[in-house]
Amino acid sequence: MVREGANVARAAIMVQGTGSSVGKSMLVAGLCRLFADRGLAVRPFKPQNMSNNAAATADGGEIGRAQATQALACRVPPTVDMNPVLLKPESEIGAQVVVQGRRLTTARARDYAKLKPQLLEKVLESFRLLSAEADLVIVEGAGSTAEVNLRAGDIANMGFAEAADIPVVLAGDIDRGGVIAQIVGTHALIPEAERARIRGFLVNKFRGDSSLFDDGRDLIARRTGWPALGVVPWFAHADRLPAEDAMELAGRSRRREGAFRIAVPAFSRIANFDDLDPLAAEPGVDLEIVAAGRALPGDADLILLPGCKSTTGELRHLRAQGWDIDILAHARRGGRVLGLCGGYQMLGRTVADPEGVEGPVETVEGLGLLDVTTVMTAEKRTVPVAGSHPASGAAVSGYEIHIGRTEGPDRSRPWLEIEDRPEGAASADGRVLGSYVHGLFGDDGFRRAFLAGLGAEADNTLVHASLVEQTLDELAAHLEAHLDFGAVARIAGL
Repeated sequence: MVREGANVARAAIMVQGTGSSVGKSMLVAGLCRLFADRGLAVRPFKPQNMSNNAAATADGGEIGRAQATQALACRVPPTVDMNPVLLKPESEIGAQVVVQGRRLTTARARDYAKLKPQLLEKVLESFRLLSAEADLVIVEGAGSTAEVNLRAGDIANMGFAEAADIPVVLAGDIDRGGVIAQIVGTHALIPEAERARIRGFLVNKFRGDSSLFDDGRDLIARRTGWPALGVVPWFAHADRLPAEDAMELAGRSRRREGAFRIAVPAFSRIANFDDLDPLAAEPGVDLEIVAAGRALPGDADLILLPGCKSTTGELRHLRAQGWDIDILAHARRGGRVLGLCGGYQMLGRTVADPEGVEGPVETVEGLGLLDVTTVMTAEKRTVPVAGSHPASGAAVSGYEIHIGRTEGPDRSRPWLEIEDRPEGAASADGRVLGSYVHGLFGDDGFRRAFLAGLGAEADNTLVHASLVEQTLDELAAHLEAHLDFGAVARIAGL
């Protein structure tokens, strides 16, 4: 039943999953491009997302990076209504709550449940706004449809689907094993009304000859009564698109013998890690994301400290792995270090949190490789930016999403100019750099100049934005070849 005022799109469909990382974001992106190629005005929508990989919108808001990629697939700019509730984990039990692009509060899981009723109204408001401008809205669920313990007050899966009265397609992941149990088990756990809302299922990430799964596909259809919409093979170029979940980072490393070696410590709450994608795409770069418990490689040419959600907490995590020792030893050997956003703050002498914005009121010692200090404040800067790299003259563009002010002597050696102001800090020998700007390496001219300045060989033919566009086209063709596209369109109401 539709709640009062919960206006629906002319056509809409929701892709839910049997679990996290089953490929929902990728499926929605591919469907967005596929329907957009048919001349439809398509919009992506995710009611609630939990991710520290965020993107800035033109109006200074933030949404999940996956929804920004899906907007690109639709060939429209991202807006805050595409992901009205974004949860950014700050600790094991708490997360920052971003509503329609703006930080609302930080809440523990138990307290967040109390917020859900008022958040549903915001979610439906954003859905109505998108619906008014779209021929089709493609909605992405979160986590698992079968999380029946979280069903009360749900705004991410069936709670939203019922409130907006839209049909659902269920996706399972055969690569992780047990896909028959995933889908049949979901059918067994959810109530009859929710079973009826699911109009079909698909099996994602199949490797090998998909006809070998015909019997399994048919068994699922018999046991659930849901029609099979297709068995989608593994999409080989998925790593060219930004990952939403840090769990996917292990597959982003690129090991190339004899290449320029970049080591990236995998922070426990790594954020905005799509900064790494253009570097990983460079054939002359060996980018290794180093898991917790492993030492940073001693032969790295550059150590890159990425963004993170809690700088003070991440400094403790970094020291627990012994990475501080590795980084300082690398710097003593004359190695290069780059810190972005939270990584930039870590490179300074101290990070102070006098208001307890990230957790306890405290001052934590940084790595001391830059002569700067950072003070955390409640005010958050979220904005797209553009400027230049004076050393090469290359244009740069990106975005800032951070709290905290960083000041100190090494700020007198900025290495970027953003919006006619100096940005970043550099050590006296120029081997340690920091900046608040994300997305820098997506600019091909800057990436080539930066790598060349470190003695690395960049591919002058690589245009990263074109690579992403090409990959979205390939993804759309991949889905068209393996899904019953006509059935999907009919389920959506087209």
